[in-house]
Amino acid sequence: METNKFYFYVLQCADGSFYGGYSVDLERRIEQHNAGKGAKYTRGRTPVKLIYSECFWSKSEAMKAEYRFKKLTRKKKEAFLKEFCTSEHTKKFS
Repeated sequence: METNKFYFYVLQCADGSFYGGYSVDLERRIEQHNAGKGAKYTRGRTPVKLIYSECFWSKSEAMKAEYRFKKLTRKKKEAFLKEFCTSEHTKKFS
Protein backbone atom coordinates (compact mmCIF):
# COMPACT_ATOMS: atom_id res chain seq x y z
CA MET A 1 0.00 0.00 0.00
CA GLU A 2 1.36 3.41 -0.99
CA THR A 3 1.67 5.96 1.79
CA ASN A 4 0.93 9.63 1.22
CA LYS A 5 3.30 12.30 2.41
CA PHE A 6 2.04 15.63 3.65
CA TYR A 7 4.18 18.75 3.61
CA PHE A 8 4.29 21.90 5.66
CA TYR A 9 6.26 24.54 3.77
CA VAL A 10 7.39 28.14 4.10
CA LEU A 11 7.83 30.47 1.15
CA GLN A 12 9.63 33.77 1.06
CA CYS A 13 7.68 36.19 -1.09
CA ALA A 14 9.18 38.86 -3.34
CA ASP A 15 8.34 41.52 -0.73
CA GLY A 16 10.30 39.61 1.93
CA SER A 17 7.25 38.31 3.78
CA PHE A 18 6.77 34.66 4.70
CA TYR A 19 3.91 32.37 3.75
CA GLY A 20 3.29 29.03 5.44
CA GLY A 21 1.23 26.35 3.75
CA TYR A 22 0.36 22.68 3.46
CA SER A 23 0.42 20.42 0.40
CA VAL A 24 0.66 16.83 -0.75
CA ASP A 25 2.58 17.84 -3.90
CA LEU A 26 5.13 20.48 -2.96
CA GLU A 27 6.58 21.10 -6.43
CA ARG A 28 3.15 21.55 -8.03
CA ARG A 29 2.01 23.85 -5.22
CA ILE A 30 5.01 26.18 -5.57
CA GLU A 31 4.39 26.33 -9.32
CA GLN A 32 0.79 27.31 -8.58
CA HIS A 33 1.92 30.09 -6.24
CA ASN A 34 4.35 31.48 -8.82
CA ALA A 35 1.68 31.29 -11.56
CA GLY A 36 -0.64 33.45 -9.45
CA LYS A 37 -3.00 30.51 -8.85
CA GLY A 38 -1.94 29.74 -5.29
CA ALA A 39 -3.12 31.40 -2.13
CA LYS A 40 -4.63 34.88 -2.32
CA TYR A 41 -1.80 36.15 -0.09
CA THR A 42 0.95 35.16 -2.53
CA ARG A 43 -0.76 36.33 -5.75
CA GLY A 44 0.62 39.85 -5.59
CA ARG A 45 3.91 38.82 -4.02
CA THR A 46 5.50 36.66 -6.70
CA PRO A 47 7.94 35.24 -7.36
CA VAL A 48 8.02 33.11 -4.24
CA LYS A 49 10.90 30.90 -3.13
CA LEU A 50 10.73 27.76 -1.01
CA ILE A 51 12.88 28.27 2.09
CA TYR A 52 11.65 25.46 4.36
CA SER A 53 9.68 22.24 4.10
CA GLU A 54 8.94 19.39 6.43
CA CYS A 55 7.36 16.05 5.61
CA PHE A 56 4.71 14.41 7.79
CA TRP A 57 2.93 11.07 7.57
CA SER A 58 -0.45 12.55 8.45
CA LYS A 59 -2.42 15.48 7.10
CA SER A 60 -3.31 16.50 10.63
CA GLU A 61 0.32 16.87 11.74
CA ALA A 62 1.25 18.90 8.65
CA MET A 63 -1.70 21.22 9.18
CA LYS A 64 -0.84 21.62 12.86
CA ALA A 65 2.70 22.66 11.90
CA GLU A 66 1.27 25.20 9.45
CA TYR A 67 -1.09 26.58 12.09
CA ARG A 68 1.69 26.91 14.67
CA PHE A 69 3.91 28.76 12.19
CA LYS A 70 1.16 31.15 11.15
CA LYS A 71 0.52 32.11 14.78
CA LEU A 72 4.13 33.20 15.31
CA THR A 73 5.24 36.82 15.18
CA ARG A 74 7.62 37.86 12.40
CA LYS A 75 10.52 37.81 14.86
CA LYS A 76 9.66 34.28 16.03
CA LYS A 77 9.23 33.09 12.43
CA GLU A 78 12.74 34.35 11.67
CA ALA A 79 14.08 32.56 14.77
CA PHE A 80 12.35 29.33 13.70
CA LEU A 81 13.82 29.59 10.21
CA LYS A 82 17.31 30.33 11.55
CA GLU A 83 17.16 27.24 13.73
CA PHE A 84 15.74 24.77 11.23
CA CYS A 85 16.79 25.87 7.76
CA THR A 86 19.99 24.76 6.05
CA SER A 87 22.94 27.13 6.23
CA GLU A 88 22.16 28.28 2.66
CA HIS A 89 18.74 29.51 3.77
CA THR A 90 19.84 30.70 7.19
CA LYS A 91 22.26 33.26 5.74
CA LYS A 92 19.33 35.42 4.64
CA PHE A 93 18.11 35.85 8.20
CA SER A 94 21.40 36.52 9.99
